[in-house]
Amino acid sequence: MPQNIDFGHAPETVRNWKSLASEALRSGATTPFYLFAAEPIRERISELEALDFGRPVTHWLSTKTQPLAPLLRWWREEGRPVEVVSEFEFRAARVEGFPVGQILINGPAKHRWLPALAEAGMRVNFDSAGELETLLPLARRLDWRCGLRICTREEFDPEHSAFATQFGFTPEEARDVLPELLRAGPAPEVLHLHLRTNVSRAGIYVSALSEAIDLAGETGWRPRVVDLGGGLPPGHTTGRDGKRFDNSMNLADFAAQVRRLLDAHPYVEELWLENGRFVSAGSGILVLKVLDAKRRRGLRQLICDGGRTMNALVSNWEQHRLETLESRQGEGLETVVHGPTCMAWDQIARQPLPSDVGPGDHLVWFEAGAYHLAWETRFSHGLAAVWWRDDGGLREVRRAEDFESWWGGWNR
Repeated sequence: MPQNIDFGHAPETVRNWKSLASEALRSGATTPFYLFAAEPIRERISELEALDFGRPVTHWLSTKTQPLAPLLRWWREEGRPVEVVSEFEFRAARVEGFPVGQILINGPAKHRWLPALAEAGMRVNFDSAGELETLLPLARRLDWRCGLRICTREEFDPEHSAFATQFGFTPEEARDVLPELLRAGPAPEVLHLHLRTNVSRAGIYVSALSEAIDLAGETGWRPRVVDLGGGLPPGHTTGRDGKRFDNSMNLADFAAQVRRLLDAHPYVEELWLENGRFVSAGSGILVLKVLDAKRRRGLRQLICDGGRTMNALVSNWEQHRLETLESRQGEGLETVVHGPTCMAWDQIARQPLPSDVGPGDHLVWFEAGAYHLAWETRFSHGLAAVWWRDDGGLREVRRAEDFESWWGGWNR
């Protein structure tokens, strides 16, 4: 693993997060805890809104990326809509006050749960012929606004790139269903594609979108909206090879390439984006406490009260900045930071850390705002506490899970 990576954080950003972490500890926070804030999300959305796509753009908050109740409330108060991919996410959005017209329903196998929650005026992107068979009568009766997700050649299994993912209509399937939808309705208004997370180059988006638009043209479909799903890579994170995910992604160039393609198809009136990771990754940190220190085969090992297995699954394939919270001046020693679980795999980082870091000190792991809550586990421990910072100040919004909650759900 490369050492001393420059993650590109501004010094002020690092200082601000450390200051918030210290404030939370003074206010009674117990480690491990997540600390999330609204302002970095506002900054990322402003960055996207400054791009010129040549037509109106709607930014949908990806609920699966950060299922955090105060974030949904703050987002709704900002007048923005959300995207959901499951029953629980849809129900959470309704509990937090989003009207159905401000909820975009994506994801596979919706026909399993959506009929029981069907309402008039829903926005639904269909994922398969099986969904259509069950949901189309509801869509017609309840006047849904619909779209189709297309599986393009740019969408593939990240572990086996020769194979497609399981999502969306193949071109052949789309050619089968579109004539009936265009004839009998509801005519789909949204052409949806969703590539993957950390899309590295603008050309990948353009290639996929071009393929999908060409397919629409073959069938006489002129979608009014393009839903260009997929994750623009955030800054400040790298792969295991130390290369930043955003090295080859220029946002202005991305917007210009998409604009040129859409300008050739003027019937497309709107563009929708669902950039969960880009928007929220930098909006949170994970704060850990060192419990023990050991040495093994030339490495120092710090055992902390949180780690990969419980709190930071993405550390398996990503590297994030990690800093000591307290000021330590010792010589840098190659150090592995472990969580407290009985798993050798539970390593959140390996990097030089000051030699005088020890039990009782705190570590701050950055860019913890995307997928960490969604993939948090109860492996031998309860869920971590969650703190939130917005214009109303810093506060605890979820207590650490106690034993009664961890074990008390079993039927006796």
